[in-house]
Amino acid sequence: MRLPFIKMHGLGNDFVILDGREIDLPSLDTAQIRALADRHRGIGFDQLIVLGPSDEADLAMRIHNADGGEVEACGNATRAVAVLHGQPASIATAGGTLRVRPGENMAEAAMGRARFDWQDIPLAYAMDTREMPLGWDRLERPSAVNVGNPHIVFFVDDARAVPLETLGPEIETDPLFPERINVNVAQILSRKAIRLRVWERGAGLTLACGTGACATATVAYRQGLIDAEVEVTLPGGTLTIRHDEEGGIHMAGPASEAFRGTFELDDYS
Repeated sequence: MRLPFIKMHGLGNDFVILDGREIDLPSLDTAQIRALADRHRGIGFDQLIVLGPSDEADLAMRIHNADGGEVEACGNATRAVAVLHGQPASIATAGGTLRVRPGENMAEAAMGRARFDWQDIPLAYAMDTREMPLGWDRLERPSAVNVGNPHIVFFVDDARAVPLETLGPEIETDPLFPERINVNVAQILSRKAIRLRVWERGAGLTLACGTGACATATVAYRQGLIDAEVEVTLPGGTLTIRHDEEGGIHMAGPASEAFRGTFELDDYS
């Protein structure tokens, strides 16, 4: 079976999008997703996005990381889908319904409200998520938050100096996090600017992570470290994160199409 796909990215965080709103798509298994994600033998991507119709929203979005696991939310992919859709819309995801407004090669997404209870992360046992009495090497006393998917945030003096390629997978798979976790190391540059690096659950080091930017800005705002609107700079570029008076998180930034193509599904079985 030959399937059409669209390759898009947000700040270098890249996706293969399968659009099933008007055609019937087969279900891909974990092995097929991993094979497609391979950057040497497949198409290559951080996430596979599957679009479909929805009874509750304008469209539905399912998200699979490069390791084949399904996840609840992806901020950069949400903006990419908004640009692809081309008009304001509601998008049903496993992490909740999101509202988006596309612009030219950019979009703004209302990401909902953060959750801080330990059960919502989730953690393996009860703990205050504001300042957790934990440490991994030089990374200590993090905060945890769920912004549609789970994140742990460390504030450091120099985000670029942290060996996230080794600490990231160790923290992601720690037994404290039964559903694994996204790992953020952040440097507060000013009340309006943050530098951020992210080890993404199931994908590894990434050029950009939209939910990571939302999670980090939310934790920093909760702790009084930044203003309600802040620019978060990741290796792939900058996102603007804004908190409204009701606690809602809004993310704005670029997203664009790279190319389109087709593939034979049997080649990845």
